[in-house]
Amino acid sequence: MEETEKKDISESRAFGIAVIALVYIAAAAGGIALGLLLPFGLWLNTLLADIAATVFVFIFSVALRNASVYDAYWSVQPIVILAACLAVSGASPAGLIIFVPVCVWGVRLTVNWAYTFKGLGAQDWRYTMLKEKTGAFYPIINFIGIHMVPTLVVWGCTLPAAYAVVLKPEINAGYIIFAALVLTSCVWQGITDAQMHVFRARGSGGFIREGLWKYSRHPNYLGEISVWWAVALASLCVQPGMWYLIFGAVANTLLFIFISIPLAEGHQSRKPGYEEYRRATRALLPLYKRSRTAEPKGENE
Repeated sequence: MEETEKKDISESRAFGIAVIALVYIAAAAGGIALGLLLPFGLWLNTLLADIAATVFVFIFSVALRNASVYDAYWSVQPIVILAACLAVSGASPAGLIIFVPVCVWGVRLTVNWAYTFKGLGAQDWRYTMLKEKTGAFYPIINFIGIHMVPTLVVWGCTLPAAYAVVLKPEINAGYIIFAALVLTSCVWQGITDAQMHVFRARGSGGFIREGLWKYSRHPNYLGEISVWWAVALASLCVQPGMWYLIFGAVANTLLFIFISIPLAEGHQSRKPGYEEYRRATRALLPLYKRSRTAEPKGENE
């Protein structure tokens, strides 16, 4: 009877989301408090606070035996950082113009995560695969690769916006255009996710070859990459001397190209017709690709 009750709880989406929300709230509160107490500059204060919050989430992911407890963290992380910066430094046109689209990005991505969340008993297949492959080294891979690296990359992506919030530079046309591009990229991501949900609901299997997925195997990743390049370039338009802040967007792009895409491609390659699908469809950029092979049908990551 007890085992059945435990299983029911682990499979409850509402319970799992509630637990993760409480963990995130506690992590955010602790991180913000630490950031306010630290005597360093913006970049180091936010970095150390972010690391501390990630360690807190990691402890709970280990306790709950599910690394996917972290999955929504990096979509909530920028909102918390920028909101804290706004609260401390005060609102300004430059701060609000970049804060709002980043919030839209974070809320949309978090809602998408909640929609696909299956409960604390389910873990992302990539983490399970890493656990099987790394064995005794998995705790290290879990802490560094699954938790800390994404935190550091997204922190780097968020930093240009944080400086725009705190320094309150004069806005210009370029700043507004790139802030609008953040929203455009969010819409792009939202469309790709919706198309994937519809496709999966049909249960036809294989590879999705419709909508924005027709010309790209990973249009959702392209949207994510575009969001953070838009944030970095918006900041660069009003703070040209801080060009080095694009390092976050660069790191994010490399993460997708060398880790996320190869992992997804490796998973897809086990399905029949993958080679034909790969030859007919570009990996990232949604450009037409002429192929002599017939177009297969099916499912992506």
